[in-house]
Amino acid sequence: MTRVRGFRFAGVSAGVKPSGHKDIGLVVADGPVPAAGVFTQNRLRAAAVDLSAARIKKGRARGVVVVSGNANACTGAAGARDAGAMARAAAEAVGAAEAEMLVASTGVMGVPLPMPAVLGGVADAAAALTEDGFGDFAEAILTTDKGPKVHVATADGAAVVGCAKGAGMIAPNMATTLAFVMTDALVKPAWLRAVTKLEAEATFNRVTVDGDTSTNDSLFVLASGAAGACDLRALHGALHEVMEALALMLVRDGEGATRVVTIWVTGAASARAAERVARRISPLVKTAIAGADPNWGRILGAVGNAGVAVDPEAVTVDFDEAPVVRHGIEVPGFEPAARTVMARPSYAVRVSIGAGDGTARVVTCDLTHGYIDINASYRS
Repeated sequence: MTRVRGFRFAGVSAGVKPSGHKDIGLVVADGPVPAAGVFTQNRLRAAAVDLSAARIKKGRARGVVVVSGNANACTGAAGARDAGAMARAAAEAVGAAEAEMLVASTGVMGVPLPMPAVLGGVADAAAALTEDGFGDFAEAILTTDKGPKVHVATADGAAVVGCAKGAGMIAPNMATTLAFVMTDALVKPAWLRAVTKLEAEATFNRVTVDGDTSTNDSLFVLASGAAGACDLRALHGALHEVMEALALMLVRDGEGATRVVTIWVTGAASARAAERVARRISPLVKTAIAGADPNWGRILGAVGNAGVAVDPEAVTVDFDEAPVVRHGIEVPGFEPAARTVMARPSYAVRVSIGAGDGTARVVTCDLTHGYIDINASYRS
């Protein structure tokens, strides 16, 4: 189910993670293929992001080598040299040009890569490459995830396979912590680049766990062409399906999360204004979501604090089918139905602000004590 023609995958344990879990991943195409990427907008970018963002501008790549357990971020010139050494080692091991190999990293920031272990792992991963190795690759990219995040789709005879990692430090401003999507469809680099940018915005950029954008966020999309040409509209749909599924998995697996909530904002002056409101609603309301407390005042407070035009007397709020606010004031007797909705593992909060036709969606999760437990001792 996770085979995609023209690619081989591997995931091995090199000792980067003290747990001994897989920590070096490698995906390699049979030859240089169309490649696209979208990267973090955090101003402090990891060395791997700088390297890959520069190389992928050419529109073609041979593969990606990944290290998990160490972000190689805020590591200065040494970090840049280490990222280059990873790419060079992977390229030499698979017979690729160095400039064709991309790099990704994730984990603890500010710690130099243990290069002897990393380079040994790269060699082991290259030796382990196989068409059936996608599961090992998807496992090797994880950090605090509960398990691999994988989705597969098809389009007119072509396969689309994707995996992602991420459970915390997620409010993407490009894509997600790390995501990899491969297809065997035959496409042009310009088409792949345009669709990747469009779908990153429509999927990964519409989820949030804790409001943080990582230094390492990277989305890579590669197309081998081994399946030949296919209907591009169908392929676009399959790429959207895979990225949307992976983005939602990030929220469901959010650190300490027990509930997933989709926030819909309508009636804004523009789509951008609606998005500002939706993202403003999320942070404080997340604690109320954890306690199943229908504290609608927090929602209206966030709406009014988003810096966009609002008609106070037109504001409405619903939790799924339960009406909560009408004309800016509480619906009498709303609470029992609202609490019933909030006890569900997933539901929607719908807010209309009466200022136009703009609409936006953000998917978030609750904020629980589990999030603190994980992050208070993350480095240990």
